[in-house]
Amino acid sequence: MSPAPAKLQRRVWDRRAGTWEHHGAVGLERVIDAVLDAAGGHPGMVAVDLGCGSGQLAIPLAARGAQVTAVDVSPQMVQRLQERIGAMELEGTVNADVSSIEQLTFAPGSVDLVVSNYALHHLRDGDKEAVVRAAASWLRPGGRLVIGDMMFGRGTTPRDRAIIGSKVMALAKRGPGGWWRVAKNAWRFLLRVQERPCSIETWRRYFEGAGFVSVTQREVVAEAAVMVGVRP
Repeated sequence: MSPAPAKLQRRVWDRRAGTWEHHGAVGLERVIDAVLDAAGGHPGMVAVDLGCGSGQLAIPLAARGAQVTAVDVSPQMVQRLQERIGAMELEGTVNADVSSIEQLTFAPGSVDLVVSNYALHHLRDGDKEAVVRAAASWLRPGGRLVIGDMMFGRGTTPRDRAIIGSKVMALAKRGPGGWWRVAKNAWRFLLRVQERPCSIETWRRYFEGAGFVSVTQREVVAEAAVMVGVRP
């Protein structure tokens, strides 16, 4: 990600930091649960949370005994995570850091688990693929990459069209304000600004191209799925 998009994402998520847990709970709770279910977690596990937000994955993993490095582009999100860690007396189990996902580096074979939830769709497709390849290098043999995210394409499949159509209908029912959001989101979707979801098939190609085996996907809610791969 170039400096300009990274700064934009930082501003966007700094503004949302105070309300994200409440705003996202209804729509994302099932996806978070599915990611955590696939991730597992046990004492001594070394985990990385990409786009950690205020800790919806990092904190439960730490509570299970994992040592978590949690990164987010937003200083405000990281501050909120640190506050939650302190309140829950989990100091020393989560290392929270402000960083763009694309700039992360870890020693090869040093990590047991890499997770991400509703963060990677903000990256350009080439950066998504690069992150998957990077995660494969960080993981020890048997380690897992677990991604929960919006996973749909640009309308070329029946599933894509059903997801896009349901979103348009839900917004249109809200009246003029919803119509404005349809127009705004259509522009963003067509130009791939801020949100750049890609299909389950594309994610599978990224995983398999990076060498992951036992690649599985689970559709959780209409737009979202969880993809899991194991490093051989």
